[in-house]
Amino acid sequence: MTSRRLQAWSPWILLVAVIALWQFVCVAFNISEFIFPSPLRIWTQMVEYRAIIAAHAWRTYWVTMAGFGLAIVVGVLLGFLIGSSRLAYAAVYPLMTAFNALPKAAFVPILVVWFGIGAGPAILTAFLISFFPIMVNIATGLATLEPELEDVLRVLGAKRWDVLVKVGLPRSMPHFYGSLKVAITLAFVGTTVSEMTASNEGIGYLLISAGSAMQMGLAFAGLVVVGAMAMLMYELFSYIEKHTTGWAHRGSLGQ
Repeated sequence: MTSRRLQAWSPWILLVAVIALWQFVCVAFNISEFIFPSPLRIWTQMVEYRAIIAAHAWRTYWVTMAGFGLAIVVGVLLGFLIGSSRLAYAAVYPLMTAFNALPKAAFVPILVVWFGIGAGPAILTAFLISFFPIMVNIATGLATLEPELEDVLRVLGAKRWDVLVKVGLPRSMPHFYGSLKVAITLAFVGTTVSEMTASNEGIGYLLISAGSAMQMGLAFAGLVVVGAMAMLMYELFSYIEKHTTGWAHRGSLGQ
């Protein structure tokens, strides 16, 4: 097996090894399924409750994507605003960092008071927890544009807007896609946390219901589904990144 093929298969090999070890530990130590279900038990529960899991997963998915789409729009706009001005960067960036340090789960009760129980709090929680990486990476990509390059472009007649739009934004694309891959995983976390508190649908609600009924296999199945959805979205953005910003990954193509 070549080095490149081994790298491609390595995540799957590791996953199979972890599942096999997990199953072995559960069987060897006779661990109760009410405490720590085995992978076989989780799979059984996933097949048995596939319709229920699918319905809750679809709810979590579209709510997450709604909040994530809002995070992209707001994150890009704020990132462009902050990164295009040294004054805005100095004034706004520390405040946004302080806001990002606040635990987003603490906002859920407030959002419930404002919008009631349902999709609204989940969408906004996904947005609040995922827009910051996008904003930071866009702002950093624009703010770190080399002064020498900007000076050369100004000499050639480029205006500040031209520099930002035609050079700064394309240069920020690798940062942008990197932030998307981080933000989408955070968005699923935000949605699930909100659904555990302020919803009667979704994987978060399923986790609470399964846990209260001592169906730990079903609860773990819900976690597996959330992880799978996040991984698929991560791989989608990785694919798009490789096919739109190949110029930024020249060093890795020959490996």
